[in-house]
Amino acid sequence: MNLTIDIQKACASEDSPDEDSIKRWLGAAIRDERDECELSIRIVDEQESADFNQRYRGKSGATNVLSFPFDAVTPEPLPILGDLVICAPVVIREASDQQKTVDAHWAHIVIHGVLHLLGYDHIEDQDAEQMEGLETEIMLKLDFPAPYRILDESSDDLTKVTSN
Repeated sequence: MNLTIDIQKACASEDSPDEDSIKRWLGAAIRDERDECELSIRIVDEQESADFNQRYRGKSGATNVLSFPFDAVTPEPLPILGDLVICAPVVIREASDQQKTVDAHWAHIVIHGVLHLLGYDHIEDQDAEQMEGLETEIMLKLDFPAPYRILDESSDDLTKVTSN
């Protein structure tokens, strides 16, 4: 697969992944759905994420990832997949809250966003099951734990965690 990525780091964060990791996660998420692919990833702070979330979703506050699929009508098909806006402070906080490594949660958020760009969603239960199953399969292939399950230390039970 030919993958072109524009990574914009509008938020300085020591815990942001490097370009090679992002490319590996993107390739795993895109799989064989595209031969050629272009996308942008913008890593932002909470204020910029909140501004985008309010403007494009009508929701207040920062969120972990926003996906903007490319949907322009063009004379010929273009390899542009779209844009992801990822809020570094939210991703880092969620990793801690969900008892995950920061790398594992970054990988999950990138994969989750790319799947949205590819047309997957989690609005209906059946669609959510399909998307979560695919996310889990991709994460396991990358040697990360299943993203929607964490160990509840108080009871030794596995519980489901959700993503936006």
